[in-house]
Amino acid sequence: MQTSKDSQNQTPQADTTHTNASQSNASQKDTTESSALTIESLIDAQVAFMQQWLYKQSEPLSREAWQWFGEQPLHKYVSRDHLQYLINDWILSQPMSEIMRTDIRDILHAVIYHPVNDNVPLSELVDDTQVEMLANYVGSHEQQRNVLIHTLVGNETFADLLTQTLYHAINDFMETTLDKAGGVGKLMKLGRSSFEKATNRNLDEKLQAYLNRNIKDLARRAEANAQEHLSNEEVARLLITGWARIKEQPVSHIQTYLRDEPDDSSIEHIEASIQQSYNRLRLSPYVHSLVAAGIDTWYANHQTDSMATIAASLYVDAEAMSQFSTALLPIVHDALNSAWFEAHTREMLQAFYDQPTIKNGLTLNDQ
Repeated sequence: MQTSKDSQNQTPQADTTHTNASQSNASQKDTTESSALTIESLIDAQVAFMQQWLYKQSEPLSREAWQWFGEQPLHKYVSRDHLQYLINDWILSQPMSEIMRTDIRDILHAVIYHPVNDNVPLSELVDDTQVEMLANYVGSHEQQRNVLIHTLVGNETFADLLTQTLYHAINDFMETTLDKAGGVGKLMKLGRSSFEKATNRNLDEKLQAYLNRNIKDLARRAEANAQEHLSNEEVARLLITGWARIKEQPVSHIQTYLRDEPDDSSIEHIEASIQQSYNRLRLSPYVHSLVAAGIDTWYANHQTDSMATIAASLYVDAEAMSQFSTALLPIVHDALNSAWFEAHTREMLQAFYDQPTIKNGLTLNDQ
């Protein structure tokens, strides 16, 4: 039989055992709670991992992406209608922006007035063999040869210019002669006045009309004679001789034909003229028809080509893409480390874990 003392001794033993077990369970619970992942902490860990992993793998991923893309055929992603839209509805429908026009003027000015032009002859830009080929081509084709002769000899603008030059020369000679002729000069002036009153016509106008009529007739005769008697070789030699006279002049010689004043800039006039022509042509049905024909022809030739084949025609090969990817890596790295990438990645993962099928199946501590 147990005594009262024994009973007292056993009771504390039972309590102690229970207390130790409770403390052990509590300790295990604390350890479990401290080691359990919340959804938020899991997302934080995943975002950090994805940024680090993509950062390290960005270079090989870019190479593999280009390799995959290069194997795809053009027609899989780009249609003829896409190209038509790109050129007609996007490029041609938009006028040049003022920023672009300013850049064009500034670049033209920098190129035309660059000091290096003073030391570079025209022959460095155009090879003698090119001029010879052009001269022989023009000389051997009757239509082109006649156009050239007409431009040089039979041009009406040239005839008008020559008429004005001769008129001013004759008029200056007459005025100078009459002033020095004394009484005879006065008599000649009187005769001129009498002639104008009798004919009701100005002698200057009569002289200009006479010169214009006869010089144009002479120019037409000269053109006909030149077209009849100038041989192919002579025309070619004329062009080559003209080139030989100017080919050693520096490129800067072009500047003598331009003005570079703040209120009278030839470059601004040239750019404005180009802009005016571009705005007229880019909306022309004629140009749109030619663009459509060009796109149809190109697309028919290349629609089954791979992207790599098309890129290779522009000298963009695997090595070039590798260099391009390497140059872009700093941008990729900065993007991966940016706040917006982290925010979007976090938002994507949050949406993933918020799905009922995922959220209810997780045993994570949701506190």
